[in-house]
Amino acid sequence: MALFRRRKQAGAVSRDRAADRADLDHLENFVRTRRGVEAYIEPRTTVTETTVMLIAGDGEWTRRRIDGPEGARRFAHRLAIPVYDVRLMGYPQRMRDFNERRKRRPELY
Repeated sequence: MALFRRRKQAGAVSRDRAADRADLDHLENFVRTRRGVEAYIEPRTTVTETTVMLIAGDGEWTRRRIDGPEGARRFAHRLAIPVYDVRLMGYPQRMRDFNERRKRRPELY
């Protein structure tokens, strides 16, 4: 079944990019302007690098790239917010509730 095997070519470029200062600024601003924010580390996939999802107390959320799981932990520690591994904890119900409210009333968001 060699038809489905892909070889990485020398000099191949990832379709994704690493975290940059704008990503970190966005995350820091989210934490500063929301209450009850928690960080959820999302693992690297074949399409994206490691990301961190920040979820506020009301369920509002944002996601950005981060420099690996340890980078996410350092970020959360520096901003004094709890950090979880989404593979172990899953996403909180308040995030799903927020998404449902946003679907029903998109004009409010």
